Amino acid sequence: MFEKFRVYRRRRRRGSYGLSAWLWLLAGLVFFSGGALDESASIAAPPKPNIVFILADDLGYGDLACYGRPDIRTPELDRLACQGIRFTAHYANGAECTPTRAAFLTGRYQQWIGGLECAIGTGNVGRYDDAKRLSDRHDLGLPTSIRTLPRMLKEAGYQTAITGKWHLGYEPKFAPHLHGFDYAFYCIGGGMDYFHYLDNLAYYNLFRNGHPISAEGYFTDLATDEAIRFIRHRDKSKPFFLYLPYTCPHAPFQGPQDRRRDPLPLNSPLWNQSKAPPKTYIAMIEHMDRRIGDLLRILDEEKLTGNTLVIFASDNGGTKSARNAPLSGFKGMTYEGGIRVPAIARWPGVIPSGKVSSQICVTFDFTKSIVAAAGAHASDATPLEGIDIIRHVAEGRSDRERLLFWRKPRGDTVWMAAREGKWKYVARRKGERFEEHLFDIDADVAEKHDLKDRFPQRLERLRAAYRQWEKRVRAHRRGRE
Repeated sequence: MFEKFRVYRRRRRRGSYGLSAWLWLLAGLVFFSGGALDESASIAAPPKPNIVFILADDLGYGDLACYGRPDIRTPELDRLACQGIRFTAHYANGAECTPTRAAFLTGRYQQWIGGLECAIGTGNVGRYDDAKRLSDRHDLGLPTSIRTLPRMLKEAGYQTAITGKWHLGYEPKFAPHLHGFDYAFYCIGGGMDYFHYLDNLAYYNLFRNGHPISAEGYFTDLATDEAIRFIRHRDKSKPFFLYLPYTCPHAPFQGPQDRRRDPLPLNSPLWNQSKAPPKTYIAMIEHMDRRIGDLLRILDEEKLTGNTLVIFASDNGGTKSARNAPLSGFKGMTYEGGIRVPAIARWPGVIPSGKVSSQICVTFDFTKSIVAAAGAHASDATPLEGIDIIRHVAEGRSDRERLLFWRKPRGDTVWMAAREGKWKYVARRKGERFEEHLFDIDADVAEKHDLKDRFPQRLERLRAAYRQWEKRVRAHRRGRE
């Protein structure tokens, strides 16, 4: 209670807080002025917040109007940013989708798990050494033995649901309803026909609670409608956690009006992630924005907005079809364009509205914040590795330096990176070839000026830090290889 009281006390000085803030303030004043309370005169604690986490798929850093894209209209997400906070230095934990999803659900680097440092290939294909070994043993996915976010929240009294993309294992034993989700409606793999639910190898992808289902409609609509249905029919005696990971704007590139009678041919150019028809790409994002608006209006109708934390982010940087400006690189790389993504958070009465944060943060920071906001608990044996970024911005703290790491193998290529303060180390190993770079991100966000020759000691520091981290996480996961 002390920490919550302190957050709201600081918000009071800024002159902006809601009814829930007044209740916390009153409870805090009673606590500090009188010690123990008489049970007959006790004040009920305000309800735990509902939590909605929305994840776009392959959305570029500059693909929203509020991040500078002039030809895409995203009024709902722009409004969400105005009502809350927009992050300008937010990173995905991975350069591809599976890794970031694993980090979000565990609150830890995905490297601790093994096999999930790279997107799982269509049909349960492992794309690098660890993943190939696990796939051969039918063991490629997020193990249910790992304590995940929905399980932590269930233990804290939450009702939990996922409606959207899973991509954390094709085997039935990895299904999301086995990880603590009370309700699971999902696309099992990386990408699928938005209308016929087949991937580019003709595998069927649409599931509910572990079972394939039939449906009609555009998948962005299906995922949103399921989310809305969950909110409307939830157990109103409990707070809820809703995880809404869209497939938009991941390939195949199909807008809401692009339904065809037959599934998209497996050799269609629309499966090519690097060559989206510009009008279709825009239509996909704008429709996702409209449907997010529908979800937010349901929160209003149900009178839940004031006590709901809503977070929006992307799972990795954009493809060559996206606008990553002003960054360099794309999905799959550890240059800024491959890992820096848009992120927005709104929590009325807690997060200041209309703010912009330049604090360096990463996906699993949101995990830490969600656990803290819910009063949930992680395992002492596997502590969360992020920071409580929501508390950081709610209390108006100054930006702090952090040391963060990225590693993405695929085939014989490994992309690596470390960032500490303004300095960023980027390296790539391809077969016998190895290259590395050092950038001052504050002065050179586009990573055009390599400073490794001017600052060799800084290069060595970050290289050594990265190698020490890599050695530690790889040693831990040997048991799953």
